[in-house]
Amino acid sequence: MQENNEKEFSNRLETSETLNIREELEKYLTHWKWFLIGSILALSLAFIYLRYTTPQYNATTSIMIKDNNKSGVSAELAAFEDLGIIGGGSANNTDNEIEILKSRKIIGNVVDSLKLTISYFKEGRVKLSELYDQTPIEINIIKKNKDFRDKDTIFKLIFKDSKDIELQDLEGNLILTTKLDELINSEIGQFKLMPSELFDKYSKEDLRELNLLIKLSNRNNVIDTYRGKISISSVDKNSSVLIMSLQGALKPKIEDILDELVIQYNIDAIKDKNIVSTKTKVFIEDRLLSVGNDLALIQDNVKSYKTKFGITGLSAEGELALEAVSMNNQQIVTLKSELSLADWIQKKLIKQSEEYDVLPTNLGFTDASISTAIMSYNELVMQRNKLLVTAGEKNPQLIEIQSQISTLNKNLLASLDNLKKSLEIQLQQLNTEASKVGAKTASIPLIERGMIDIERQKQIYAELYSYLLKKKEETAISLAVTVPNAKIIDYAYSNGVPVSPKKKIVYLAALVIGLLIPFLFVYVKNVLDTKIHSRKDIEQLTSIPFIGDVPHSETDAKVVIGNDSRTSTAESFRLIRTNLDFMLSSKTDGLGQTVFVTSTTSGEGKSFISINLAAALSLSNKKVLLVGLDLRAPKVTEYLGIAERKGITNYITNDKISIDEIKFSIPEIKGLDILSSGVIPPNPAELLLSDRVKDLFEQVKKDYDYIIIDTAPVNLVTDTLLVAKYADMFLYVTRANYLDKRMLNIAQTLYREQKLPNMAIVLNDTDMTRGYGYGYGYGYGYGYGNAYVERVKKPWYKRILS
Repeated sequence: MQENNEKEFSNRLETSETLNIREELEKYLTHWKWFLIGSILALSLAFIYLRYTTPQYNATTSIMIKDNNKSGVSAELAAFEDLGIIGGGSANNTDNEIEILKSRKIIGNVVDSLKLTISYFKEGRVKLSELYDQTPIEINIIKKNKDFRDKDTIFKLIFKDSKDIELQDLEGNLILTTKLDELINSEIGQFKLMPSELFDKYSKEDLRELNLLIKLSNRNNVIDTYRGKISISSVDKNSSVLIMSLQGALKPKIEDILDELVIQYNIDAIKDKNIVSTKTKVFIEDRLLSVGNDLALIQDNVKSYKTKFGITGLSAEGELALEAVSMNNQQIVTLKSELSLADWIQKKLIKQSEEYDVLPTNLGFTDASISTAIMSYNELVMQRNKLLVTAGEKNPQLIEIQSQISTLNKNLLASLDNLKKSLEIQLQQLNTEASKVGAKTASIPLIERGMIDIERQKQIYAELYSYLLKKKEETAISLAVTVPNAKIIDYAYSNGVPVSPKKKIVYLAALVIGLLIPFLFVYVKNVLDTKIHSRKDIEQLTSIPFIGDVPHSETDAKVVIGNDSRTSTAESFRLIRTNLDFMLSSKTDGLGQTVFVTSTTSGEGKSFISINLAAALSLSNKKVLLVGLDLRAPKVTEYLGIAERKGITNYITNDKISIDEIKFSIPEIKGLDILSSGVIPPNPAELLLSDRVKDLFEQVKKDYDYIIIDTAPVNLVTDTLLVAKYADMFLYVTRANYLDKRMLNIAQTLYREQKLPNMAIVLNDTDMTRGYGYGYGYGYGYGYGNAYVERVKKPWYKRILS
């Protein structure tokens, strides 16, 4: 039989390595209450989180960058190209425009325009809610002290009535009392509290209940915050359309910020585009003022000369002479103007070689290449200044542009030098022609000749003045027709659906966490658990026959079985009693059967098993003797709650004492005789080797049907092995949730080496609520109906947590 058990044990070891899904699930399903509690707690926390977390919304706007090769919108200004005021220009780079949109300068203008450094909050019971455009009070900061410019400041407004307002700090300490529209001088600076457009919509009661907080934030911190929050991306690498998005708690606020960002970007772009035209306009206006003064002076001279000499007009000969002189002098003046302009531009270039400022254009140079070169120079300067906003001074692209500007500067200087030499040669030729014309006018009378000179100067300055006026109008048109850099495709819009927190995701995550934590707890517990829990654990680790298990007793009584007892624990002892008949071989000599009860260590309940097994056998009308043979730590009398008395120790050491003198019975268990261990001897092992022990067993086997022997644990002492030869059967008690699985190796070794005859294992103190083993719990009493099974009623909270 033992050989068959060993073979079956080897087969179980081989098959135990396969994964049993149902068994794995049962490890977790037995803790379903913890999973339920964890899920409920997690979902409750998720609800509280969603209830008091400020939702975040997302707003988007889309724009198209103009003046871009990808956009194809540069033809908008084609109608003005004949005026010579629209340069070819280079296309805007989309990536550069994205960096400009996110630059501190542009976002700083947005912060200043919308006053984002000032925030208004309503104090609630749990959290603060920003009011933004719903505040009844607005603060107007007139002057902020230096010490508070870089600090975040927050204070509370308490409305006492419609006029008086208290300013408090966050701890509720009074700072000052003021009124609306009253100038306040404080350590923060000078400011006023002014009613907003919504002030009249608030009743007195609403104002008193409103705990308004005003926060003054550091401007640089606000700029950095929105630089990080604003997202800008191109729709496609071949498209000039940009999508801008921003997340925030208030839909109107984030929409206003995005719209204002586009406005400020366009304003900045228009300023950049108008730099050249503005420079040209200033230059022309200065020239107009100078030429206008000269023309007015000449006109006064004409009037005075005519009055002085009584001249009403010139003769025909004089008109012809004036026309010839004027034409010659006009060319001279034009050349001189261009020469002075070239000289002025030369000086400007030399002066601005390190300043990187634009030059006036559309000044009427006869050499078109110079005008083109000036326009190219201005474009490079503007590209350099624009790139400087987003790139450092050591940026390779910036260095390349500065190199191009330097080269073009030198080329322009050389071209202007050549132009000046050409103009001087032309001027010298015209002066020669002027001498010839002057000789012809010598024959005209002196008075009329003076008149010719004055009229000639008048015509020259009049034509120059007209020319400058024309250039001024052309420049004004260029300023007026400057278009924004960005065309708005869609204004900022938020659909009102929160992007954070997302309720479904939060609840799903909470549910997963609520299930995961108990799962991990059970998993780690199972991984670290080395205790025996079920019959399957025993059968996987030993080949010892399994005779039964004893569920955990719900009562404190040591004797759990009686005639009328129907608890699961009592039924388990009846089942073990039945199984004993299969383990014990029938005897023909009429002697009683000796059943030894032992365990690996103390505390596994062998005395409990011994007493109740003896009680179960006595209920079957058998003569039963319970012997306490654990001489080192006797428990039988202690379990039964009776005083210590003479026992086995006394019988072995005193030949005069008979068995009848030391045996006794108790009223709780009828038909059961008991022999206690007696006093604890100093040498129990030597006593058990005495012949008196042999005599004891020979005598009791004649008088009783069953002798239940409570022995010492085999792992601690050798006492049990010394008396094992007297046993017909050994019940090896292991306690569930107590004994380490590795300790079963001791029992297996004893069984394999046959040191304990006819061994069988009893599993004590099992948990009826757990489905360890083969998919069923330890619900003894099934088939009899609940009426026959005694159950102890627990409080509801213990039933849930058990």
